[in-house]
Amino acid sequence: MSLFENIPGAMPDNAFAMIEAFKEDTYRDKVNLSPGIYRDDDAKTWVLPSVKKARQIIQANPNLNHDISPQMGYPDLVSVAREITFEDKLGSRSITSMQTIAGTGANYLIARFLSSVSQPKTVWLSNPTWENHPKIWKHTNPTTKQRLYPYYNHKTSKLDIEGMVSKLKEEASKGDVIVLQACAHNPTGLDPSREQWEVIAGICEEKGLFPIFDSAYQGFATGNIDNDGWAIRHFTTCSNGTIEFAVAQSFSKNFGLYGERVGALHVVTRNNDIAAKVEATLKQISRAEITSTPGFGAKVVATIYQNPGLREQWHRDLDTMSSRLRDMRMRLYEELTKRGTPGDWGHLLTDVSNYRSSTV
Repeated sequence: MSLFENIPGAMPDNAFAMIEAFKEDTYRDKVNLSPGIYRDDDAKTWVLPSVKKARQIIQANPNLNHDISPQMGYPDLVSVAREITFEDKLGSRSITSMQTIAGTGANYLIARFLSSVSQPKTVWLSNPTWENHPKIWKHTNPTTKQRLYPYYNHKTSKLDIEGMVSKLKEEASKGDVIVLQACAHNPTGLDPSREQWEVIAGICEEKGLFPIFDSAYQGFATGNIDNDGWAIRHFTTCSNGTIEFAVAQSFSKNFGLYGERVGALHVVTRNNDIAAKVEATLKQISRAEITSTPGFGAKVVATIYQNPGLREQWHRDLDTMSSRLRDMRMRLYEELTKRGTPGDWGHLLTDVSNYRSSTV
């Protein structure tokens, strides 16, 4: 008898199952809408011009090697990740930053960290949310109750900010975790306005919640990293910097480095003593999980951002992707309207990024 005889069956992951189903479909005009990957007009994964140039610079460096990175990650990447996220808004805030295995790794690491230090009773997720959020929390915190806060109103195709605020005010408790998406909400494409983010920050402070920002699309959503990073920076500076929170950052989308798995985790705390304790605990967890992070993708991101010419090219690359997505939304809206398709499709003109939930 096999040692694994009694392993219970498990359902395949929806996203990867759809990709495999697409590959097996023989229909000539099939279109794959499942993966969150930016493709060009030939359905090829686009390699950003800034990334191509950075790779050439890295590979031409005679000192290039494959040495292991420090425990907190490739130092230049960690510094760049912090600057992209917070710009100059940190001020005197204390922060711990660590390279991770893309955004998923950052989400996993902060959930695992909270499991070991605070054991939160409840984690609040948006309804709907990225399908991996519940899986990560189930795996890392099986005793933490997962609850949903209202987010998308199917009747109006708009953000249900009133429902969200009401639910959290009435039912959230001090010490609860709330997962927020910084921009380009997956899967709805709906983001709060700046005024609404101010309300959400007030609720988090009032109720004593610990926010985790999932920041997977900064710069990719609107083409501007400052616009897309506004919510995180507001949480950094509001209420005299008293809100502690975390940011799970990914460079898969905004640098097109899907397979390189480049990300970072930032934990903003109240003082340097706490930040040092956070760092020590993260190091322990990371040592047991992965020991060290991949180097090449980290070098690509750092090379681009630290080179003024490449950074400008990257900004142009972001604008190319985001403006093309806006154009495609406009064209879809025009075609649906021209054909008299039932429903109000105006939301296609205001949503951002490559996500959209519609009632059809």
